[in-house]
Amino acid sequence: MEYIYSAMLLNAAGQKIDEASVKKVMTASGAKADESRIKALVAALDGVNIEEAIAKAAVAPQAAAAPAGSEAAAPKEEKKEKPEEKEKTDEEAASGLGALFG
Repeated sequence: MEYIYSAMLLNAAGQKIDEASVKKVMTASGAKADESRIKALVAALDGVNIEEAIAKAAVAPQAAAAPAGSEAAAPKEEKKEKPEEKEKTDEEAASGLGALFG
């Protein structure tokens, strides 16, 4: 992930994404730079418009897209009844906690 972050940082700064630049960012951050991963990243990003890729990947939440006042215009959904859940006893609830502390 840190390799991708280095490329995004370089892109945001308007710098060219090449092996030397990515390696500088990696070493400046204190991360160990793997030459083969850097080469693979630079090769994968060759010819890719990062800004366009980010714009296509960004998805706005659908709830935010609808204005708050348009509740009357939206079709009402029927509420589905949830199946009743069996209440757990304290002992049953605590039994799963033991796995956390092994």
